[in-house]
Amino acid sequence: MSANPHANGGRLKKALRMPDFRDYAVQVEKQGESQAENTRPLGAFLGDVMKLNMHNFRVFGPDETTSNKLDAIYATSKKFWIEEYFPEDKDGGNLAPDGRVTEMLSEHTMEGMLEGYLLTGRHGFLSSYESFVHVIDSMFNQHAKWLEMSRQLSWRQAIASLNLLITSTVWRQDHNGFTHQDPGFLDVVVNKSANVTRIYLPPDANCLLSVSDHCLRSQNYVNVIVCDKQKHLQFLTMDKAIIHCTKGIGIWDWASNDEAGEPDVVMASAGDIPTQEALAATALLRKEFPDLKIRFINVVDLFKLQPNTEHPHGLSDWDFDSLFTVDKPVMFNFHGYPQLIHRLAYRRTNHSNIHVRGYKEKGSINTPLELAIDNNIDRFSLAMDVIDRVPMLQKIGGHAKERFLNEQIECRNYAHQYGIDMPEAANWIWPY
Repeated sequence: MSANPHANGGRLKKALRMPDFRDYAVQVEKQGESQAENTRPLGAFLGDVMKLNMHNFRVFGPDETTSNKLDAIYATSKKFWIEEYFPEDKDGGNLAPDGRVTEMLSEHTMEGMLEGYLLTGRHGFLSSYESFVHVIDSMFNQHAKWLEMSRQLSWRQAIASLNLLITSTVWRQDHNGFTHQDPGFLDVVVNKSANVTRIYLPPDANCLLSVSDHCLRSQNYVNVIVCDKQKHLQFLTMDKAIIHCTKGIGIWDWASNDEAGEPDVVMASAGDIPTQEALAATALLRKEFPDLKIRFINVVDLFKLQPNTEHPHGLSDWDFDSLFTVDKPVMFNFHGYPQLIHRLAYRRTNHSNIHVRGYKEKGSINTPLELAIDNNIDRFSLAMDVIDRVPMLQKIGGHAKERFLNEQIECRNYAHQYGIDMPEAANWIWPY
């Protein structure tokens, strides 16, 4: 069957006609000051991709296109609907027998439909809540294995990549709680061949647009993009986002103050909320200790952390050491389970000094900051960790550490009493 030319969808594939993703940019006047819903501009972009490719592009999702703030797509096409209409269906709108948004509250059905669509030479995009994307673990596994084997067959033409947006993420489950907190799909993806897997954690809307454009143009990969749908701080202009995403990892000069010499500590982050909290911790430390030299690194392409001998996107040991140093403490604030960073970076020179904070199965229906505190990824925990790890601060940081702890307790008590985060914390912006 696989040798049948009718089953060789890559022979039928036509490149997508693509709008310029730069036209959907969020305006950023100053880093870390304004907020936007990260996925909403992506919805407008995907809608226009569909408009230009009405015969070979579909968007799939388990009944979550609107919830994931991608509903601008409906301006181009309604949901696919072939069953009879009940009175309540007419109130829902967005239903049509020729709709190109395919939804069903069944993750594995949607992933299977997308696979079939790709294998027959078309292009697609799937979004899912982070905690429920595990429903397709085994289906992802088999597709990744198929892609790896197909690369070894000269006659098998490349197909469009399977593009998966993971949103409604662990750190913004203010209403859904513990059942909706599980970032572990990334651990599953890392198990598969480096030839076919890619993981991206864009920190803001412009980075998400840049990454998504790249993924839609790619072929023979499984691209996993992790980005939340709620309002988040915006950090990079579109031009800077393109450069940052092209590199996949980089020093944010505007958040660092170590350029004239060696850093005393490296603050690193991957993910939207972890990046915000790591920046807030950096601001706390710079206010308390003006002479402390801090280097801030943000990671978009997670596989940059692996050696280039293990993954084609990986950094050489020279480049990794240049970023993370060979002997300075590194506080790494991560979107997922902490052990994944250690798994990727265990062979690096400075691995023993890399201290990772991430999700630890702690939480319920918490405010965002309280959830961060419970899992030690919050600004206060990170700042106190730096005092513990940097020798020059261990002797002089006692009073600052006490203040950070007092603020953390105050924030937690406020959340318990009022059900929301303190305005000073919730509305925090980058002060430098």
